[in-house]
Amino acid sequence: MEVRASVNYVRVSPRKAKLVVDLIRGKSAEDALNILSVTPKVSAKIVEKLVRSAVANASQDRNVDVDTLFIDTIYVNEGPTLKRFRPRAMGRAGKIRKRSSHITVILREI
Repeated sequence: MEVRASVNYVRVSPRKAKLVVDLIRGKSAEDALNILSVTPKVSAKIVEKLVRSAVANASQDRNVDVDTLFIDTIYVNEGPTLKRFRPRAMGRAGKIRKRSSHITVILREI
């Protein structure tokens, strides 16, 4: 049984989110939540909430045993970028890119 959860337009850079996602790929859901709870990254809280949501989605189905779930697939895609400008020296403008991410997790039973 496959269970999916995703979050879109998260205001965290995909590069930073991928660092956290790589920590938990292939782990059991319980181990992943333990790892994410002690990871000192902003995106760790977002990914932890996402994994909890996927486990909650699985618990709605009576045929799924929540204790046997593991993270089959988890990935981060790049979302839209907000473009802003800051004034710089001699009348120039410096570009600021505020990046966003789409994060998806797929849980599967062992």
